[in-house]
Amino acid sequence: MPRDANTIPVAIVGGGPVGLLLALFLDRYGVRSVLFNTEPEIRPHPKGSSHNSRTMEHHRRLGFSAQIRALGLPPDRPTDVAYLTRLNGAELARLRMPSEAEKQRAVANSAATDQVPEPILRANQMYVEQFLLEQARRSANITIRFGWQVEKFEDDADGVTIEAESAAGANEARHEIWRAQYLVGCDGGRSFVRRSLALRYHGFAKLDAPHYGGRMVATHMRAPTLYRDFLAHRHGWQYWVVNPEVRATIISLAGDEEFLIFSKARDDSDAPPDDAAITALIRRAIGAEVPMEMLDQRPWTAGVALVAERFIAGRVILAGDAAHLFTPTGGFGMNTGMDDASNLSWKLAAIVQGWGGPHLLQSYEQERRPVAERNTTAGRELNKHLATAPVASEIEQDSAEGEAARRRFREFIATLGEEFASLGVQLGARYDGSPLIFADGTPPADDTVNYTPSGVPGGRAPHFWLDAGRGYGSSLFDRMGFGFTLLRLGAKPPDSSAIEHAARERGVPLQVLDVPQADARELYGRDLVLVRPDQYVAWRGDAPPPDASRLLAQVIGA
Repeated sequence: MPRDANTIPVAIVGGGPVGLLLALFLDRYGVRSVLFNTEPEIRPHPKGSSHNSRTMEHHRRLGFSAQIRALGLPPDRPTDVAYLTRLNGAELARLRMPSEAEKQRAVANSAATDQVPEPILRANQMYVEQFLLEQARRSANITIRFGWQVEKFEDDADGVTIEAESAAGANEARHEIWRAQYLVGCDGGRSFVRRSLALRYHGFAKLDAPHYGGRMVATHMRAPTLYRDFLAHRHGWQYWVVNPEVRATIISLAGDEEFLIFSKARDDSDAPPDDAAITALIRRAIGAEVPMEMLDQRPWTAGVALVAERFIAGRVILAGDAAHLFTPTGGFGMNTGMDDASNLSWKLAAIVQGWGGPHLLQSYEQERRPVAERNTTAGRELNKHLATAPVASEIEQDSAEGEAARRRFREFIATLGEEFASLGVQLGARYDGSPLIFADGTPPADDTVNYTPSGVPGGRAPHFWLDAGRGYGSSLFDRMGFGFTLLRLGAKPPDSSAIEHAARERGVPLQVLDVPQADARELYGRDLVLVRPDQYVAWRGDAPPPDASRLLAQVIGA
């Protein structure tokens, strides 16, 4: 190890939402990390706007889901998706979805066994990233190196040596050497970490489609009168413009003046988008001249469904877009990466703190790769479906042919609702077959649309409200520890002392939680349930296991 190296348990390359969440989870487990990010601050360019129910559960575990909810649209704004010929033209169809206030009222009135304590949130990623960075900067366990470029790294049997350069200015340039036990690449689709490991993506690189396929342009625009003049009577979150001349998707950001527009690029080259051409296209999509200011625009590729050939190479690990790359249809990409962070963080903490077994880290790839393949496929299938939307040349005409064309489009859109819901994708990922899981029972069939709660080990622990309240502290998830949690269910649960003793012997953090409600016992199907730190069921039984030490050894990869 170089004599001047800074030492730390975990180094993270990439300060996007996945890298930030990973650092914040490690902080809660008491593990120090250093976070490198080439940009000196969060890039002020909007990206995805869907933080699904599982991601919001992660934010809840860290104690700030309510603060993140304040970053979205106005609370009384419906999150409808509208399809129009142009913004000043005919409305073709509308997928009605509730406002944040309506979602919170539904939570307040939900049944004890309701499975969505944290409904999906529409808030742009750039606002949430900024919030997460501010949280990370407050932590003594997280060393922030924003504005630093990792130039090279090398791992060996004992750790990883990382060399980084400050991107500040020629007069301020600095060089640092870090020594970490593990390095995690959360540095996106063009990942330096993945490319340095010579790991390729496998899957589909693009999709030929009239919109949301191939080369696209993402434009951040300020248009102070657009909402007032064209959208105030058509409240919503996302607007699709479809006509034979132009296709565009217009997304409302936090207020009424800034928008994100997705449009088709003129070709598949890497050339920068032409400002004048994009401005003209947006005005055609609106159907009128409006004052607008182009804040930023970036090319991207739609229709991809790619998974890295490996997620782990020695002491170097990939997460988020570095491990799997999505088209944004359905909003699955960032959210799958956030679940990577949840899965990986407790395993790194266990190894660093000495209670994780030698096979624990490898289980990250064994568990997350099938989920990545499942979710990238689901996103691409939604995208392929969207590509076949019938947009006839007569769709804007005030005629019988025009009305027939609009009716055909409306009937097609009625089949697309799950692009914006897909609760099975959000909550239904399972780790069946993982070496850390004790199989017991038949898991529900995989369904990307619907979520079926189940106590069968390998899936997300079913949610349950423990009292009449529906706020923070009332959820079963709020009472679970940051280590393992042993649920003792029903009025007369069996003795759990053997499991507790085995956990103490191995140094495994374990919290015991009594849940006497009969409907909670019915939800889990057994009297004793062992839940992992990432809220996945690892084991269940109606009696203590014959060998509690063996049980603990398996669930920690020992």
